[in-house]
Amino acid sequence: MMKLKTALTTAALAVSIAAVSAPAMARDTISIVGSSTVYPFATVVAERFGANSDFPTPRMESTGSGGGLKIFCQGVGTQHPDITNASRRMKTSEFELCASNGVNNITEFRIGSDGIVIASSKEAEHMDLTLEQLFLALGEKVPVDGKWVMNPNKTWSDVDSSLPNKAIQVMGPPPTSGTRDSFNELALMGGCAELPEAKAMEESEMEATCMSIREDGAFIEAGENDNLIVQRLVSDQNMYGVFGYSFLEENADRLQAAKLNGVEPTQDNIAEDKYPVARSLFFYVKKDHVGVVPGIQEYTAEFVSAGAMGPNGYLKDVGLIVPTRDALVELNKKSQNMPNLKLEELK
Repeated sequence: MMKLKTALTTAALAVSIAAVSAPAMARDTISIVGSSTVYPFATVVAERFGANSDFPTPRMESTGSGGGLKIFCQGVGTQHPDITNASRRMKTSEFELCASNGVNNITEFRIGSDGIVIASSKEAEHMDLTLEQLFLALGEKVPVDGKWVMNPNKTWSDVDSSLPNKAIQVMGPPPTSGTRDSFNELALMGGCAELPEAKAMEESEMEATCMSIREDGAFIEAGENDNLIVQRLVSDQNMYGVFGYSFLEENADRLQAAKLNGVEPTQDNIAEDKYPVARSLFFYVKKDHVGVVPGIQEYTAEFVSAGAMGPNGYLKDVGLIVPTRDALVELNKKSQNMPNLKLEELK
């Protein structure tokens, strides 16, 4: 039975309970969905939270950032998740989807940084790529003799004679993943924008062209489980994989990462924005569930605590590029006050 606290006697909470319907009375475990990149960090927090508090360990599901936000925004009530993780910021369209379904009270937490790497087995040939070369390898359409055509490049050496003469094979996340969104925007768009043919385009046309990944087999969607990519890279020296820096660090004994624009993905380079494919990580809390499902506010406080995200915190030990001290102070205030995210903040 749900372990509701004495706050149930207050009128405000009574209204909340009525609003979330009968299923709201049936759950006492926090439900979290979303990003596969944030998943390992959130899992560590959840396990510690369950072990060191009077609340159950939150239930975690890796659905991808886009998939998680879609589920999160379906409505209020414990048939819907309480928190969603994201490896990119919520889009205005997602905020509006939430609002259309009555999810009007959301608090946003930016929890740190991560980099997207192009990884391979340590036994594979090391790659040093420019973003332009990466786009010419993976873009759906590329310029040839001044015209945009379906990507004809079959090998890395077709892109540039200095690169290995082996087939372009890259495993990466599906379109529902925030890692995919960030990779498209930061890596592919970043490389495409350097091409003279792209600079001549209208902005909308450039975005549509530059952020489309080829679908002829050179790029292989691997689902939301980054560990499957790691396993494939270890077993196939010709394969490269796209995932978050934390998975590279976790498997540093078996994997290496390509340099991008001459910069290695390291914690310092990512934190200082020197690495060209770095992005921010987030989670979003459904405020209408606070006080209904027990432990939500306490979980968020644990996630943004100095013990977790401080300069010597346990999340840094597992690869999170933690926020600055000032940012951490603000996150702690936010976990106490739970301010509403506003649409204009996302524009």
